Amino acid sequence: MNSTCIHEQHDLDHYLFPIVYIFVIIVSVPANIGSLCVSFLQAKKDSELGIYLFSLSLSDLLYALTLPIWVHYTWNKDNWIFSHTLCKGSTFVMYINFYSSTAFLTCIAVDRYLAVVYPLKFFFLRTRRFAFMVSVCIWVLETIFNAILLWKDETIVENCDGQQFILCYDKYPLEKWQINLNLFRTCTGYAIPLVTIMTCNQKVYQAVRHNKATENDEKKRIIKLLLSITLTFVLCFTPFHVTLLIRCILEGGMHFNSHSKSGKRTYTIYRITVALTSLNCVADPILYCFVTETGRYDMWNILKFCIGKRNTSQRQRKHLLSTSTKDTVELEVLE
Repeated sequence: MNSTCIHEQHDLDHYLFPIVYIFVIIVSVPANIGSLCVSFLQAKKDSELGIYLFSLSLSDLLYALTLPIWVHYTWNKDNWIFSHTLCKGSTFVMYINFYSSTAFLTCIAVDRYLAVVYPLKFFFLRTRRFAFMVSVCIWVLETIFNAILLWKDETIVENCDGQQFILCYDKYPLEKWQINLNLFRTCTGYAIPLVTIMTCNQKVYQAVRHNKATENDEKKRIIKLLLSITLTFVLCFTPFHVTLLIRCILEGGMHFNSHSKSGKRTYTIYRITVALTSLNCVADPILYCFVTETGRYDMWNILKFCIGKRNTSQRQRKHLLSTSTKDTVELEVLE
């Protein structure tokens, strides 16, 4: 039984998490379903980017579907009433989403980099088969790396001034195995993808600026989109991993006092960043499928196709969607 209590945690979670998570559920679930439809049809048309987008949308959708459980948990002031197995499973899906998302975003950035900077080379890296193999490897590796969460007990009983809470997933202070796992995740699942994405987008930015065939308005739109993608990755994942790293350093120290103000303050900030990370589920489909004119056109055609408002022949329906989503960030002009 854990006797360490942080009063602010339960009050903060009671208001912050339900608001953020409900917003994410309302926006991300239909957005990612639409993104799945667009990316699936593009993948059928030999688009390697469609494979990565489909995997990214699937990861975000799976996490968004678990958020109602976290809404209930936080609205209940961090008192878990469900089974231990559901706690493990929900935590597992959350971390799968965190690090599969960064991996697929990295794949998309590298793919766009090769398409723009080396359009006549590395064709074998830009095939649907290669993208499928990479995606499968990412899913398998993330499952293996996070499988430890399915074996460890993720619930803990906490006494807080005579009031008992059953906590799920977030332990304070961190255990030794959690510190080691989080340090590994921060390096491989955040730092390396961040450097790769920023490097690829910077190279694409240079290629766009020096491309004489692209009009200035088109250049501005592409550059703005590249900056938005990079900024979204930084805002969604950097605060979480920075505070997580600070927690690992502080709570891993030999003389760490769990009652210290600095430790509790860091933990409170960390909890806020956990909520903000879920906003990535909203940003991904918007930036990669709906922000471009062609992406919106594809989505609108899907909606009309589904509700039967468009009377088209079978042949016309097969060609309803444009192939432009293959270059979702409107870089097809450079290829």
